Amino acid sequence: QVLLVESGGGLVQPGGSLRLSCAASGFTFTRYAMSWYRQVPGKERELVATIFNTYMPTRYAPSVKGRFTISRDNAKNTVYLQMNSMKPEDTAVYYCSNGAGDWGQGTQVTVSS
Repeated sequence: QVLLVESGGGLVQPGGSLRLSCAASGFTFTRYAMSWYRQVPGKERELVATIFNTYMPTRYAPSVKGRFTISRDNAKNTVYLQMNSMKPEDTAVYYCSNGAGDWGQGTQVTVSS
């Protein structure tokens, strides 16, 4: 059974930082590119960042490039999203995915003063 469990969300002030984690199990983690998405009510889910299982460079949405960093620890089957210089428009539910149709339950991120 594939499981993706996100954690690390919460309330942060504008300009602040958060680090999200996604613990994966039930599949061969090293064989998959991993991505973070986010969604706000009434809008489509948006791809935020992707990290590959090869030496291909990571990819970011233009809205987060230079502020967010995606990384992975293959020994821990975990993917991370470091979010810096956060803005109110980063407020969303953040999900991780292995690109095979599997999703976590999401973690709420709220950027507000």
